[in-house]
Amino acid sequence: MIGAIIGDIVGSRLENNNIKSKNFELFTEESRFTDDTVLTIAIADCVLNGKDYEEEVRNYGNAFLDAGYGKTFKKWLAGIIQGPYNSWGNGSAMRVSPIGFALETEAEILEEAKKSADITHNHEEGVKGAQAIAMVVFMARKGKSKAEIKEYIETKFGYNLDRTIDEIRPTYEFDVSCQGSVPESIIAFLESEDFEDAIRTAISIGGDSDTIASMTGAIAEAFYKNIPQELIDRVNEYLPDSFKKIVEAFYKKHQ
Repeated sequence: MIGAIIGDIVGSRLENNNIKSKNFELFTEESRFTDDTVLTIAIADCVLNGKDYEEEVRNYGNAFLDAGYGKTFKKWLAGIIQGPYNSWGNGSAMRVSPIGFALETEAEILEEAKKSADITHNHEEGVKGAQAIAMVVFMARKGKSKAEIKEYIETKFGYNLDRTIDEIRPTYEFDVSCQGSVPESIIAFLESEDFEDAIRTAISIGGDSDTIASMTGAIAEAFYKNIPQELIDRVNEYLPDSFKKIVEAFYKKHQ
């Protein structure tokens, strides 16, 4: 889960200032946690403590209203929109990684990922994106190879993972849809050499940098296992104590 948070914070300053390169400073004074981190923590709290997804996502979202949510999600937080709003955006996929880290069977993960998505992102693509990220995290955690992961995701979800980052990067633009960012985040992982390289690769395509890097970061953590301690230490400087307590408790139970 901390991999998703690292990706979010590193990508935060580059979301509206894309860099089509892997050569950039990971952390600056402009770095911050965004909605990706807030809602990942919310889902982790639910998984850890058996809380209701909709209630906790609302609680966390309203507690951190300046985290950078989309316009429709803000209306949902405010109660202007009641119930799910058929979104295909990547908000469902960016927050789902704790489910992939905690649960133990494919059936459980697919079901819980759908539940976590359905509170807002009940469009077929919104659900599919959440399920795909959760399953990649799960498979990576269980020691599946990149080839096995690629084959499963292509077969199960129909995503095209045959493209390369060098092919994607030149023309890739800002895209908040699951179908336009989840496959790219998985491809960034598939091409990576280690955790940090995965984050740099994800951000190098541009677009919705913090969310793509957050999804890739979660997968890379599950696959590579070891995140450099200096990255964890730096990220903790940006997090409130309440978030750090959830992360600590989550790893005590699910590591």
